[in-house]
Amino acid sequence: MISKILIANRGEIACRVIRTAKKMGIATVAVYSDADANALHVRMADEAVHIGPSPSSQSYLDIDRMLAAIRRTGADAVHPGYGFLSENPLFAQALDKEGVIFIGPPVGAIQAMGDKITSKKLAAEAGVSTVPGHMGLIADADEAVAISSSIGYPVMIKASAGGGGKGMRIAWNDEEAREGFQSSKNEAKNSFGDDRIFIEKFVDQPRHIEIQVLGDRHGSIVYLGERECSIQRRNQKVIEEAPSPFLTPETRRAMGEQAVALAKAVGYHSAGTVEFIVDGARNFYFLEMNTRLQVEHPVTELVTGVDLVEQMIRVASGEKLSLGQEDVTLNGWAIESRLYAEDPFRNFLPSIGRLSRYRPPAEGTQADGTIVRNDTGVFEGGEISMYYDPMIAKLCTWAPDRAAAIDAMSAALDDFEVEGIGHNLPFLSAVMGQERFRSGSITTAYIAEEFPEGFSGVAPDAAASRTLAAIAAVVQSRVQARAAEISGTIGNHARVVGTDWVVQLGKISHAVSLSGSGEAMVVAFEDGGSLTLASDWHPGARHAHVIAEGEMLGVKIDLVGSAIRLRLRGMDVTARVRSARVAELARLMPVKLPPDTSRLLLCPMPGVITSIAVTAGETVEAGQTLATVEAMKMENVLKAERRGVVKRVTATAGQSLAVDELILEFE
Repeated sequence: MISKILIANRGEIACRVIRTAKKMGIATVAVYSDADANALHVRMADEAVHIGPSPSSQSYLDIDRMLAAIRRTGADAVHPGYGFLSENPLFAQALDKEGVIFIGPPVGAIQAMGDKITSKKLAAEAGVSTVPGHMGLIADADEAVAISSSIGYPVMIKASAGGGGKGMRIAWNDEEAREGFQSSKNEAKNSFGDDRIFIEKFVDQPRHIEIQVLGDRHGSIVYLGERECSIQRRNQKVIEEAPSPFLTPETRRAMGEQAVALAKAVGYHSAGTVEFIVDGARNFYFLEMNTRLQVEHPVTELVTGVDLVEQMIRVASGEKLSLGQEDVTLNGWAIESRLYAEDPFRNFLPSIGRLSRYRPPAEGTQADGTIVRNDTGVFEGGEISMYYDPMIAKLCTWAPDRAAAIDAMSAALDDFEVEGIGHNLPFLSAVMGQERFRSGSITTAYIAEEFPEGFSGVAPDAAASRTLAAIAAVVQSRVQARAAEISGTIGNHARVVGTDWVVQLGKISHAVSLSGSGEAMVVAFEDGGSLTLASDWHPGARHAHVIAEGEMLGVKIDLVGSAIRLRLRGMDVTARVRSARVAELARLMPVKLPPDTSRLLLCPMPGVITSIAVTAGETVEAGQTLATVEAMKMENVLKAERRGVVKRVTATAGQSLAVDELILEFE
């Protein structure tokens, strides 16, 4: 058995591997860059080795530095995680020369499946259904346009060595094909050091469903069911689940058998994933094979009971699989939500900074029998760096059925506290509450179709508005009661806490009256209705569990001046609780207008300006490219919203900018 594992990765996946290795009694070695000197995976490992500067090209992607760390620590095996060097055959070959075990598949399988062009050909030869497309290398943008036209729009432009949504574009016409080809090449070169591009037909109304395979070095290969990964944004997965609500047992078996056939064709062992695109008629087509552990592997572990990292380690040690295909059963339902350092209110642009508050929900089996799991690589007070992927954590829930798993996820998201950076918790909560998602009617276009104008939060309906108003009134009452306790009695006059309030939520106001004491209070509305609330909130707390008419809610509560900010189920409202007279006067106050920035192009995220496409005095048209910003390994093209003349350009290529720094100004 392996005695010491070096994890050639960082963040949550490094922590994930360390947990299983410790359970197996195996020593662990972490590696870290300058930016990760105080990272969680460094703290968790038995040893830690510094491997270079913050940019991944000078640390986590540097094979020589990794080998030096291996030699220094005497590690006899390496787990690559995912991303970075996980699918780099040169790294696997270098380990073999060093006599170090690579906890992954054979080099030949990595080479064959890591190149999407070669993998498509091999899949077809193995009898796996494939998507129509052009598998040869493409010389330039003109050839890309010609190929796209011959295949028929829409087409998918993809990096041959790509993964994780990097180097991928959808083109609906010649202009988008030309621009997408160049952007994909740039991203592919920056992320993978390989700018080869291929083009294939984009399947309309697609679902992204993948099969988990697991094989040993003795020829045994099984499939562990499927994962539905259709909720994607910019071709990157956001929410995954196992099993898929769409597949029949027959389709699952057919996809699983084809996945195993492909794995056998390349002599595969270890954990791997075969990805398929599935249309509305359940026709499925091979997309690619990921020769590594997938980000979303926890949902498979939750429904099968198989620790995939442990199996990878045992297979690498030469052991036979302890299970056959007949032993694989799918139990219950699991959902995974990826928590990203991205601001959904700013079109999901990356966010960096310090996690001033990071309080995940309690893990483990809950009182109702559901399970909460949170895979993370961060901690409160830690920094989210601009150098790496923006994922903060992977929150997973398990329940006996899909509806219960979604409900458990909604509750867990409500209990997840993250402050200091922009993040997508409100968006994840919003999806969990949507009827379309709950019905399982999803495709890879889900986010674009459900949020065509971007995400602006969930607007409270009438019932939610009353609940939020009642919570705000109870919070105000307790704040006032605390103030009365502090001030005490002055002379013969004790401070009186009112019971009648007007709660303003945006343009809606609720006149309420409170009664009761202790944790339980009754909030009566002017129309005769009422809500009974019980809450553990006290002044100073940032989160509360509120039971409203028997329903448990996790509410984030912030006192902002005289206002109360409430966040729940994707809703983010500011309540103002006033006496009737103060509320009447407040309606007479003028509204302060925000500053006009319509003539300014501001940097939407912290990043590096890779190019400026216009000059001062130039007339630009709507949709024309103005500048390109690279952040967290993604290239973002900024375009003009309307026709105008550039007055001045203040940024230059290569310059690092913070959020809202000026790039250029229009006349």
